[in-house]
Amino acid sequence: MFRYGDDIPQELRFTGFEASVDRRDGQWIDAELRLGIDAATPLPDDVIDLTALVVCTHAGHPIQIEALDDGIDCEYQFTMFEKEQIERYIRSEEMQARIAAASR
Repeated sequence: MFRYGDDIPQELRFTGFEASVDRRDGQWIDAELRLGIDAATPLPDDVIDLTALVVCTHAGHPIQIEALDDGIDCEYQFTMFEKEQIERYIRSEEMQARIAAASR
């Protein structure tokens, strides 16, 4: 993660995900992920409750991945490495089935 304006990221390694999947409308599916964080890559001290909002198409393609702190936009964003971990989970068979079910 890195704070907007900072040059040096602090990359997190995720150990697991808990997801809630909801149909937003006829175009988008929202997946909110509670993130398990590896103890070797701790959160920044000022982050209270980190989650990720992943906006997907009804076909299951992740379009946007945003960091949320305590349920709202925050001043941090995910690095490419972190987004890759999240996208890999979203593209998993389990999550694709949940997204497909929500799109009906």
